[in-house]
Amino acid sequence: MKVLEFKDDIKSSIVVFLVALPLCLGIALASNAPLASGLIAGIIGGIVVGWASGSQVSVSGPAAGLTVIVVNGIAQLGGFETFGLAVLSAGLFQILFGLLRGGVIGDYFPTAVIKGMLGAIGLILIIKQFPNAFSKDVIGINIISIVSLAIILGWPKLPFKLIPGPLIAVIVSVVINQLFDLLSPQQLVSLPENVFADLKLPNFENFNLGVLQVGFTIAVVASLETLLCVDAADKIDPLKRKTPKNRELFAQGLGSTLSGLIGGLPITAVIVRSSTNINAGAKTKWSAIFHGGWLLLCVLFIPGILNLIPLATLACVLLTVGYKLIKPSYFLHQYKRGWDQLLIFSTTIVAILVTDLLLGICIGLVVAVIFEIRRPSLSCMEIEEEDGKVHVKFVKNVSFLHKAKIHKILSDIAHDKNVHFHGMKSIRMHVDVHELILEYHAEAQKKGKKVFLD
Repeated sequence: MKVLEFKDDIKSSIVVFLVALPLCLGIALASNAPLASGLIAGIIGGIVVGWASGSQVSVSGPAAGLTVIVVNGIAQLGGFETFGLAVLSAGLFQILFGLLRGGVIGDYFPTAVIKGMLGAIGLILIIKQFPNAFSKDVIGINIISIVSLAIILGWPKLPFKLIPGPLIAVIVSVVINQLFDLLSPQQLVSLPENVFADLKLPNFENFNLGVLQVGFTIAVVASLETLLCVDAADKIDPLKRKTPKNRELFAQGLGSTLSGLIGGLPITAVIVRSSTNINAGAKTKWSAIFHGGWLLLCVLFIPGILNLIPLATLACVLLTVGYKLIKPSYFLHQYKRGWDQLLIFSTTIVAILVTDLLLGICIGLVVAVIFEIRRPSLSCMEIEEEDGKVHVKFVKNVSFLHKAKIHKILSDIAHDKNVHFHGMKSIRMHVDVHELILEYHAEAQKKGKKVFLD
């Protein structure tokens, strides 16, 4: 590593660490998981995934995008020890995805569906964290939250961009609480003095089919979020380097496998920390690795200081993360891409809120597929009427997906109209459609109707 790159990576790693610390704790809080599990995932995401990944700028760790699955998974499996098996299984699934060259999976998911997934997660974060940020009974919580939100939202407008707003909110909220004693110990972070001695390791005796089901769900969603993140990170990387996606899935799988084994949350590449890393001037993957090292040192030597952080401040961090995932402008953006994209985006959000994450994504995909089936049916041909004759001009290849639309067009042509099909010999046409037109031709001849094929 060049000396200049080393200095840049050290500087950026500290900035990313300061962003990652409250996020690791906040995501664990939102997931109904032990707070230590978020820190463990952050450490492994930085050191292990950072080392194994082919990306030079992306940063991995616990993700807000998985909180819904984690909450439901812990409840479904009956505890965090059994859920750890699901995290381990998810990692093994992702390793398999990488070995089977599954990095292309993201290319088969429409952007509107993925954005809808993230939007739904944002809404769920807001709904679940609002009660933690504001209370009708404890005035201190409201004071801490109002101050925290004011700092987080207002800090980017000040000229201190390298110092993250969430960290300032944490520091200020700690100082306020220490000065005025607004919160009880139950309303603060609670980490054991020795985090590693209190880890909740997976209980292999509880392994069952439900563990695999939850693990597979985590693996699919984590893979999608990772691929979306590395694509975004590659686009804003000043050096325009490309991340090998199959290797990335393998690296993420390795990280989640180890995280599941020692009591951590599942891991993905995360866009907030990755974009922070790039904006802070990171040059190589060492920045991500160093940030994991800072988290490790923090857990080892200052857990008592972390226990001064108000949970309300972490809830405010998550409220702002949720808002960034579901800004009102995103609906307008999807509308500008097409009303069909807005419908796919909105349907995915509603479906996830009403059902669950994986089923909601599948519903969004079905809606997207319906639009894709309809679209080629409308665009493979041009229809016009001239000189008392209906001209059907095939302008591009015709697949079996066009069959229903063409059948309807043929049924709607008036009985007294002659028909001229253009492009039958020059356009590649699926055999089902070709036979449909030949049958129409034969029936028309019997009725004395003229049909021309060329």
